[in-house]
Amino acid sequence: MPENKVIFGLKNAHYAVITEGEDGAQTYGTPIALKGAVEIALEPKGDQADFYADDILYYTTVSNQGYETTLTVANISQDFRIDVLGEVLEGTDLVLTENSNAKPKKIAFMFEFDGDQKAVRHCLYNCTVSRTGLNSATKTETAEPQTQELTLIAAPRATDGVVKRSTTTETPDLVYNAWYTTVYNPVGA
Repeated sequence: MPENKVIFGLKNAHYAVITEGEDGAQTYGTPIALKGAVEIALEPKGDQADFYADDILYYTTVSNQGYETTLTVANISQDFRIDVLGEVLEGTDLVLTENSNAKPKKIAFMFEFDGDQKAVRHCLYNCTVSRTGLNSATKTETAEPQTQELTLIAAPRATDGVVKRSTTTETPDLVYNAWYTTVYNPVGA
C-alpha cells in the first residue's frame, strides 16, 4: 500500500494508566477511550547545541526530550479526572473533589490521524498530565460548545528512551487492529 500523502482529523483518543515498578519498569493498564477529542498539537521538547570551531559551525547535536502536547477535548470525563488527575468521588453525596495533594498518574496516550490511504495510529508512552482550567461562556442566539485543554508532557521512557511509536500503511493487521486493546510493545521488548 502506498504511503499517505496527507493526514487529517483526530479520533480514537485513548489513555492507559501506568504503574511503575521499583526498578522503573512501566506496565500499562487497559486503554480507555477519551471521547470528544477536538485537536492535538505536539511540540518537540529538547535543545539544539551548536559547537563552533575553525570559525564555522563545526558540530550540532539535538536532544530529544519528547513533546509538550496540548490536547483539546469537548469535556474531560469523570473517569479521566479520577483515574489520571487524582480527583476523588466522595461520600454518599458523590461530590467530585480536587485536592491539592493529589498525585496525577502517568499515562500512555494513543490517538489516530486519518490519511488518504490508511489512518495512522500513534502512542506516546510516558505522559504526565497537568490539570485543566475551567471555563465556559454564556449562551447567545446559539449554544456554542466550549472545550477544555489538557497539557501532556510526553517524555522518553527511562528504561529504553522510547517516546512515541506510530503505525504505517505497511503495519500488519494483527498489530494495527489491536492498537487500542493494549499498549503496543514489540514482541521481545
